[in-house]
Amino acid sequence: MSVSSDAYFLTDNLGIPEKDARFVHIDEVAPVTFTEGLTFRPVLGDGVLVNHVYFDPHTEAPTHAHEEEQIVVVLDGEFDFWIGDETRTLRKGDMVVIPAWVPHGARTNDSSCLEIDIFCPPRRQLLAHLQREKDGAVTQDIGEL
Repeated sequence: MSVSSDAYFLTDNLGIPEKDARFVHIDEVAPVTFTEGLTFRPVLGDGVLVNHVYFDPHTEAPTHAHEEEQIVVVLDGEFDFWIGDETRTLRKGDMVVIPAWVPHGARTNDSSCLEIDIFCPPRRQLLAHLQREKDGAVTQDIGEL
């Protein structure tokens, strides 16, 4: 089923923007590291957080769960990703949709992996960390907290 471009690219009755849009280059986003070999570069919108994530070889994000829905998009490299008891090797173009509170984790082997995590709503623990850094006068281009 096709959707008309007029319906998708609506130009009438747009409403009034509440904030200015902005361009962000990933190299300008300060890295955040919770564990060695795993680097986050989070970009925050009003209701979504997009996290540029780089795994060094032989790095693990241990099994965890959270209240936010998450979508993972692999951009380059590969890693083993598990949801509950099921593990798959994911490569460029693979995606994972993780509902709230579903246990999951990932690990690289001999190669690195570059992926994007999308959290909706924004990941609470990452927001708290960014707020602590902001309060400590660390400058980051993370959007508005």
